[in-house]
This record gives sequence, C-alpha cells and structure tokens, in this order.
Amino acid sequence: MNEQDQNGPAGLNGEAAPSSEELWNEDTYAAWTSRFGTPAEAAGKLAKDPAGKLFPLNAYLGEVQGRKIMNLMGSNGMKAVALGLLGAEVTVADFSEANARYAAELAQEAGVQLNYIVSDVLELPEAVLDSTYDLVFAEMGIVHYFTDLTPFMTTAYKLLAPGGKFVLRDFHPVTTKLISSKGSTAKVRKHKVSGDYFDTALEEKQVSYSKYMPSSGEAAGSDKPNVVSWRRWTLGEIVTAAAASGLVIQELVEEPNLSSDVYDKGIPKTFTLVAGKR
Repeated sequence: MNEQDQNGPAGLNGEAAPSSEELWNEDTYAAWTSRFGTPAEAAGKLAKDPAGKLFPLNAYLGEVQGRKIMNLMGSNGMKAVALGLLGAEVTVADFSEANARYAAELAQEAGVQLNYIVSDVLELPEAVLDSTYDLVFAEMGIVHYFTDLTPFMTTAYKLLAPGGKFVLRDFHPVTTKLISSKGSTAKVRKHKVSGDYFDTALEEKQVSYSKYMPSSGEAAGSDKPNVVSWRRWTLGEIVTAAAASGLVIQELVEEPNLSSDVYDKGIPKTFTLVAGKR
C-alpha cells in the first residue's frame, strides 16, 4: 500500500487532502456561524436574555441555578450555554465534533463552564450514566433520529437522579406525519391531510441545518454526508417508550404554533413530555 492509499488523496504540496468527515465538520461549523454569527457574536446576544433562549422550556425546567443538567443531542450548545448563564452545571452529549467546537467557543465567550461529551448518546460511557442529573432534556428534531426509542428513553432514565426530571420537546406527529402544508403566510397557508399517521417506514432526509451550509450542504467528495434516516413516531409510541424505560409520565402538553396566533391555527405543532424518576 502506498502513502496515498494510507493517508487519503494527496493534496497540494504532497499533503493529504481533508477527509469527507473533516469537510463535513467545517461545513457544519460554518452553518452555525451563518445562522447565529461567530461564537463571540452569539454569546453577546445570549448574555442579554438567556432565559428567552430557553422559551418555552423554562416552564418545565423550573429553577435551574445550581442544578446538574444533561442536554442530550445538544447540538451547538445554545440552550446549554443559556442554562450556564443562569447558573446551572450543564453537560451536552452529541456526536458531532463540529457542534462541540462551536459550543466550546460559545461557552468560552459567554464565560461559562460547559462539559461537552462527543459521543453517540446511546453509547455514553458507564461513568456518565451515574444517576446524578437533576434534569435531562432534549428538544426539537430529536426522536426521528432513532429507529428504536426505548434505548434513548432508557439512557435518560439512567442519567437521572432519583426525583429527577426528563423533559422532551419535539415536533408534533400530527404535523410531521399527517399534514402537508403550502404557503408562506397565514392568509395563503393551505393544509392537506396527505400522510399516513401509522406509517413505520424509514425516510432519507437532510440534517436540519443543511440550508445554512455552504456548497449546498454537501462536502466535496462525499456521498450524501448530511443525509440521515428518519423514523417518524406517533405520539402514542413516544409516550409508551418513555413509560417502558421506567420513567413516570407527569405531563404531556400539545402545543399550537407558539410564534403566531393565526398561523397554522388549530393544528398541534409541538409537544412537551415531562417524566420523572422515582
């Protein structure tokens, strides 16, 4: 095997060209910079109103100062750093090195301590699954990444201290599985029941932040790097998986479009599930 075979395609000056993973990480970091600004700029905005960044989770998380919190699949660390600014001890678990890089710089600029574990959340070290977290939460675009929800819910259970609380906020299955919508304003918005609520098929979708990525969201030389398989779950399946893990369901809130009183009126857009550990 020659040097090029061992190190990947040779770049300029004989250096190895960046791998697809490296390019993907750079594009991901660039996506967050495009969306939120540099970590310094984003930290400045967060510092002005950290509680506002957590809306509407605030009502479910309660007082966070001094509490130990785990944000599962916490992405770029926005919610975690907001919690840190409010006095919480926060850890993020997420698989992306690029997310971790942006989050670390964001935390540094905001002047808060942030522990970031780069890992598949279903493969966290046993030392982390130590039942010491007061709060565990995950939000917005999470559950569809799992082909089996029970291990995810079990992970939350293992992280929680007795008496701790798990909060999951995500898109409502009625919207994601059943209804298709067209039109960009409330007056012309049209909805059609076109889906199958009970469909269990996997779908290929781009990661949510792809629209902010350069080069159309695809790293050069990669094979659909930002495409993942989704499984759209029913609300009953989500609640049942939480209960099967040992979590005690405390509250299930189905929410309208919280950004508008008329846009998508009458349709559940999100839900928040609150569960505890005895």
